[in-house]
Amino acid sequence: MPGLRRYAGYRARMQTNIPSRSSIRLTRRGRLALVTIGAVVAGTATAVPLLLLRDDGDPRPTTLVIPEGRRASQVYAAIDKALALPAGTARKSVAKARLALPAEAEGNPEGYLFPATYPLEEKATPEKLLSRMVATAHRKFNGAPVAAGAQRNAMNVYQAVTVASIVQAEASTEADMGKVARVIFNRLERGMPLQMDSTVNYALGRTTLNAKATDTGIDSPYNSYERMGLPPTPIDSPGEDAMRAAINPTPGDWLYFVTVRPGDTRFTADHEEHRRNVAEAGARQRGSSERPGK
Repeated sequence: MPGLRRYAGYRARMQTNIPSRSSIRLTRRGRLALVTIGAVVAGTATAVPLLLLRDDGDPRPTTLVIPEGRRASQVYAAIDKALALPAGTARKSVAKARLALPAEAEGNPEGYLFPATYPLEEKATPEKLLSRMVATAHRKFNGAPVAAGAQRNAMNVYQAVTVASIVQAEASTEADMGKVARVIFNRLERGMPLQMDSTVNYALGRTTLNAKATDTGIDSPYNSYERMGLPPTPIDSPGEDAMRAAINPTPGDWLYFVTVRPGDTRFTADHEEHRRNVAEAGARQRGSSERPGK
C-alpha cells in the first residue's frame, strides 16, 4: 500500500474578487488569469486566461500575484504573460539575472521565487522581477528565527525551505501544515522514505494531487518512494505559514496521513489504521466519480 496519499476526488474551484486595476495571477491549478477588481468572477480553475482592460484602456497588468505553492516553471510562465514576452523568455533570463541564491541551490531558484504581489513598473523585466522575488525570499527565510528553527531540527535553511515546499504541496489546510511537517521529520528520523506524491508529480511535471502506483517507479532524485531523504531542491515556492510549520512542526508520532474528504485529513502512526483510511478515501473518491454529472 503506498504510504502517503492525498484525496483528489474533488474539483478545484476559484473565485476571484476583481479590483479597479488589473492584476495577473496564477490560479489554484497554475493556470494564468488576468483580472480587474470590481466584480466577482467564478469558474473552474481550468478556465482559459481571462484578459480585462484597466480603466484607462491599457491592456497591461499593474501587478503580478504569485500565490503560495507555485513552481518556478509556473512563475516563469506568469512573468512571460504579464510582460507580453514569448514563452520561455523568463526561464532563459535566470542565468542573466545573477540571482543571489544559496550555494546549495546551484543556480536553481525553485523555492526562492517568493509568493507575493509584485508591482509591474513601466520598465519591468524578467531579470528584475526574478531578482525581487529572490530578495523577498531572503528577507523572509534568512532571519534569526528561521535559522534557529532549522538548526533545532538538524537542518540548514535551504533544507527547511525544501521541507516547507513539501508541506505547502501536501497539506490540505493551514491547520494541517504542522502535522505534515511532523510526518516528514518522523519518517526521516526512522530512516523511512518520505513517499510523498507531490515530489513524484514534480518529477513528472504534473500538478495533479495523487501519483499512480506506476508513477512511483520513475528514475528521479525527486522520487521519494524510492529515494531516501529530502529531494535535492524545493518543489515549489512555500509561503510563510508552510515555513513556520517546517521549523516548528506539531508534536506527534504520526507516520502516515490521507485526506479522506475535504476538511478531513487523518494522521496516524499505525499502518493498519492508515490502510483503512486510504480504503475509505478511495471508496469516497470512486463514489463521487460514479455520480451523474461528475
